[in-house]
Amino acid sequence: MDFLKKLFGSGSETSGQKAKDRLRIVLIHDRTDISPQLLDNLRKEIVHVLVKYMDIDEKKIEIDLDRDEKAVALVANIPVLRIKRSGVETK
Repeated sequence: MDFLKKLFGSGSETSGQKAKDRLRIVLIHDRTDISPQLLDNLRKEIVHVLVKYMDIDEKKIEIDLDRDEKAVALVANIPVLRIKRSGVETK
């Protein structure tokens, strides 16, 4: 059944949301001169580290680069569902 949903595009993310995400990536690239691939790799590595210590809602992560005249700041909104209190949990 999941195969059919993927094939016919009835997944949870709408085409409008996908277009919005692509536009955000293009705008970030324009503001910071960082390639979309580099930004995607950065996001994946941040998620990889965070899931060792907490459960996060990966679908709602927002990562942006904010630039002013002197510096660039990485701004991240990462919904935390649960902290893994017993230390690093392995799967």
